[in-house]
Amino acid sequence: MKTTLEMPDAVFRKVKAKAAERGQSLKDFITEALREKLSGRDARSRPDRPAWMRGFGKLRALKKETARVQRRIDQELDVVEPEDRA
Repeated sequence: MKTTLEMPDAVFRKVKAKAAERGQSLKDFITEALREKLSGRDARSRPDRPAWMRGFGKLRALKKETARVQRRIDQELDVVEPEDRA
């Protein structure tokens, strides 16, 4: 079936970019998104997850940055200042 959708330009650009990022056609991406929404697999509407769990995993991207900062701290703490030498 064919249909016409109206959406804000900013949303359209994001949808189109995300579809391209995933190597999907716009049609396939939108169809998948609608199926997920209708099936209740959308993370915000999952009744089996308490509201306080919705944020879990959101900061996963910071794991590498946290490790980098910790390595830098460890390097600085390994330095022995001249006045501290016996």
